Amino acid sequence: MVEKILSVKNLDVSVPNKTLIKSLSFEVFTGQILCITGDNGVGKTTLLNTLLGESKKVKKISKHVDFSVSFDAIQVIPQFREIDDNYPLSVENFMTLNLTHRLSPWLSHSEKALRAQVAEWTNLNQILKQPMGKTSGGEKQRAYLAQALMAEPQLLILDESTSNLDRDSRIELLRLIKEISVSEDIAVVFITHDPELVAMFADVELHIQNHKGVIRKAELEKGIANV
Repeated sequence: MVEKILSVKNLDVSVPNKTLIKSLSFEVFTGQILCITGDNGVGKTTLLNTLLGESKKVKKISKHVDFSVSFDAIQVIPQFREIDDNYPLSVENFMTLNLTHRLSPWLSHSEKALRAQVAEWTNLNQILKQPMGKTSGGEKQRAYLAQALMAEPQLLILDESTSNLDRDSRIELLRLIKEISVSEDIAVVFITHDPELVAMFADVELHIQNHKGVIRKAELEKGIANV
């Protein structure tokens, strides 16, 4: 069932002494990928940080940002991060670093079952015992995705997470995310500069330009332009 995870209405996004985006409005739904695009410096990451800041607040009193989930239900996969070749932790142990509420140093039966399911979703079964330092760039980023999924999020945010990956790895990562978002009813927000990924996987594109947000793709068919 499609559910609204986030509603943004007439939000101004600012840094000290400067407004980056004016009166921004958009919605995020489960099972869909919202791609946020725009040139460097238009405020994409500042927008992300603003939204995450609102999600952390105990009292949800903002008239501009309305989350239907708590901060604990949100996972962020940042830009590609290289891991040292000598990093010893195996892929399967790296995945479980996100299990923050464990009462035991050993995985429970349900946690092992979850790890097995996530490994299957992310195509990591063949390298679970391999040290993270010995994996390829695409494998590392799929391991970061798996680590995020171990928290069973309802909203997954990718902040240019495909940067520095080759084309095949970028497409594979987004294909997996698309499949998982639909099958597990997870909402996805993806900040990217890659028009090919937007064309292939976005359900809705929010393009930031001239201090405004412009909805593209599917929503244009409904006659919505400037938001």
